[in-house]
Amino acid sequence: MSNRLVDLIIVSAGNPNYLNSCLSSALKQILPPSRIIVIDNSNQREISAIFKGFQDRVDFFSLDKPSSYAAALNAGIAISRGDFTLCMNDDAVLEVGYLERAIRGFSIDKNIGMVSGKILRADRINVDSTGLFLSLCRTAYERGYGLKDQGQFRNEGYVFGVSGAVAFYRRQMLESIKNGQEYFDADFGFFYEDLDLAWRAQRSGWKGYYIPEAIAYHIRGSSARKKQGIGKRCARNYIDDALYFDLVKNRWLVIIKNERVLDFLFHLPFIILYDIFTLFHIILFRPKLLTRFKLERIPWRNMLNKRLINKKI
Repeated sequence: MSNRLVDLIIVSAGNPNYLNSCLSSALKQILPPSRIIVIDNSNQREISAIFKGFQDRVDFFSLDKPSSYAAALNAGIAISRGDFTLCMNDDAVLEVGYLERAIRGFSIDKNIGMVSGKILRADRINVDSTGLFLSLCRTAYERGYGLKDQGQFRNEGYVFGVSGAVAFYRRQMLESIKNGQEYFDADFGFFYEDLDLAWRAQRSGWKGYYIPEAIAYHIRGSSARKKQGIGKRCARNYIDDALYFDLVKNRWLVIIKNERVLDFLFHLPFIILYDIFTLFHIILFRPKLLTRFKLERIPWRNMLNKRLINKKI
């Protein structure tokens, strides 16, 4: 496959050191992307300084105001023209052969619309993700999350979806499942936007694939967690109340939007058990959130409308 077909989109959350490392790894690819697009989602002066060092090789765009990761990616995808699009957090770094190895996944099956490599933590020892899956309790399950990499994920194969940290997509798939001008659903803000996209893709006949030889590194939680929680397991312990609210809310939004009725009934016992655990965790450690769930307007009706649109795709 020609490198002229690949665009790379990076969303910057405002850390110049992360962005510098991310861009450097993108520019060192054996199979170089035809275009590298950076969406500045921070409007910080330090990021502007980084731009100057890469301006001849990278296209930079700033949003009018900070937005969700999903909205920033939508802006980048709309600008891109490649047949394949690699979407990245700025806290991720690619090994030099990532694109060359990962793009092979799309040639295995014409219905493969998503490809994941092996994403390791920044320590290069523990796994961050080897593919995204839908758990029995309808949460986003990153296979291998937090485990030491001992070669147990050496075999390539089909996966449900790909982690939003380093997500490789076929453009044809993105166009076929988008809602209006949205590829990722901007209503999700933080959390579950990658699972929602994968779920929509699966329902439309697309597949995900895992290529273990394509390796990337990710600083888990750098843009969402408190500093002491970066890279650690159990995200709910290290995020603020606003993001915890999104974590709980978005799981139900993605279920309402995508789950088939019979599948929902089958998985209901697991869903209830998970919700009981979550409720007790909130009561014990985040009691103020109970008031927020009562007062905050949640777009249930909007998700039901999008569910109807999904059936027409």
